[in-house]
Amino acid sequence: MDEAVDRARRIVDENDDGKPEGPELDEETRAAVAETVGLGGIKYADLHHNRESDYQFSWDKMLATTGDTATYMQYACARILGIFRRGGVDREGLGGESSTIVLEDPAEGDLAMALNRFADAVDMTAAERRPNVLTGYLFETANVFSTFYNCCSVLKEEDASRRASRLALCDLSARIFEQGLGLLGIETCEQM
Repeated sequence: MDEAVDRARRIVDENDDGKPEGPELDEETRAAVAETVGLGGIKYADLHHNRESDYQFSWDKMLATTGDTATYMQYACARILGIFRRGGVDREGLGGESSTIVLEDPAEGDLAMALNRFADAVDMTAAERRPNVLTGYLFETANVFSTFYNCCSVLKEEDASRRASRLALCDLSARIFEQGLGLLGIETCEQM
C-alpha cells in the first residue's frame, strides 16, 4: 500500500508542478490526494476484473490517469467539482422543483441516459456479486462525461436555463461518481 501511495505522490507532484499557471495544491492536499489515488488504484484494479479471470499486476496500469482506472474516475469527479469552485456555484443550491434539465445537445442527452442507468448498474452488481459491472458502468459514464465536458460549455454558457441545466448534469455526475466509487470503498478528491 505504501508503494502505491508513494507512486501516486510522484504523479501528483509531477502533474501539479507541471501546470503552466503554477502549482495549485499545498503539501497537505498533495499528501491526501496521493493517499486517495494510491489506495483507490489498488482497490479498483482488483475490483474491475471479473472475479473468475486472472489479471497481471501493474503499478503503471493501476495509477494511470487515463483508461479504466480509479484515477480516471477520481479525476472526472475532481474536474466537475472544479467547475463549481471556479464558478462560485453552491452545489447544495442546485435543484429543487423549479429546475429543469434541458437536453438540446446530443452530448447532454448521452450523459443523461448514462446517469439514468446508475441504479440498474448497482442492482446488477449486487445481484450478480460482480463489482466489475459497477466499474464498467463508471468508466463508461466517465467517458460520456468527458465528451459532454468537451462539447458543452458550462460556466461560459450565456443562456441561464441551459447553464443551470448543465450545472445540474454536472452535479448529478459528481454524485454518481462519489456514490459509485464509494460503494467500491474508493474515495474521491476535491482537487487533483
